[in-house]
Amino acid sequence: MATDEERRAARDAKLDALHERLTGAVEQLVSGDDWRRALEFAARFRSRSFNNTLLIWSQHLDAYEQGRTMAPEPTYVAGYKAWKSLGRSPLPGGYMIYAPVKARFASSTPQDADSWRRLGKFEKPKPGEVVRARMVRARPAYVWDVSFTVGPPIPERPVPRLLEGEAPDGLWNGLAALIEAEGYRVLAVDHEGLIHGANGLTDYTAHTVAVRTNMDQAAQAKTLAHELAHVKLHGPDNPDAIKHRGIGEVEAESVALMIGAAHGMDTSSYTVPYVSGWAGTVKDTEPVEVVKATGERVRKAAAAILDALPTAQVGAGDPPGLVADAEAAEHAERPGRASAPLPDAPRPSRAADLMARSL
Repeated sequence: MATDEERRAARDAKLDALHERLTGAVEQLVSGDDWRRALEFAARFRSRSFNNTLLIWSQHLDAYEQGRTMAPEPTYVAGYKAWKSLGRSPLPGGYMIYAPVKARFASSTPQDADSWRRLGKFEKPKPGEVVRARMVRARPAYVWDVSFTVGPPIPERPVPRLLEGEAPDGLWNGLAALIEAEGYRVLAVDHEGLIHGANGLTDYTAHTVAVRTNMDQAAQAKTLAHELAHVKLHGPDNPDAIKHRGIGEVEAESVALMIGAAHGMDTSSYTVPYVSGWAGTVKDTEPVEVVKATGERVRKAAAAILDALPTAQVGAGDPPGLVADAEAAEHAERPGRASAPLPDAPRPSRAADLMARSL
């Protein structure tokens, strides 16, 4: 039977392998089209972190090129217990991803960052203490695409169908409502000459978002999504906006791209520059880390917007009929495993430490 130290070493070896694969996948994102395809894929699996979508994409591509699956891209992805709950059995193997391990922390003065203490597995908080769960590290976990499972057929979700230039029903109104909820007015202007030659313009001082109307409905909705991303991510009251100033346009266009892809819209006209051009603009940060951080920031913003929209959207990568509790159980810790390194254990690997900050 393996010792705790041997189990930790095996886990860290898997995490290091994951980190190496993820870095390789990120380094292959060279052109704007590479980034667009990655975001289109992430839009279909937006319930998972950007890092995990890249890992799933990379491993599935390897399987396809090796002839182990006939599906060129994954369609529905879930963990072992989730597939079993649907009556399907995963085949040996699976795609290794990062899974968060969370712990409970308690504090009687939650506004003081240094006051939080970690609770033991069965420890109860003291009277008056606030309890919050927080990710403390990552562990390797496995998921399977439906093409690597056997069992009863999975029903297909309806996919939005749009004519060229057509915007999804309710998308403009839904985006406009979210902008207005942020305290901005949406203005429809006749032509680009009224907004300095742009398709859209966000004025943080006047609290207005203007979009030109002399383009088709799809382009107007895409532009409104782009401006909503600016409102959400780059306003003067956003403490993270300054850190991301050099890639603000990339983030806004990427959020719009994910929103469009999630609605079945043609995203081929979305303009994102070469990755190497913008990934190197963040001071004192490696371009690979910039790409991963930007991808996750974009995914979170787009997912929050999509969750708030009352529109018909493509699925988020989970099989139809899956009960949320079954998928959540995949992230629960296995009985008998420690929820964190032991007091005398070595520090987690660099890969695990990086994932604890980016998942």
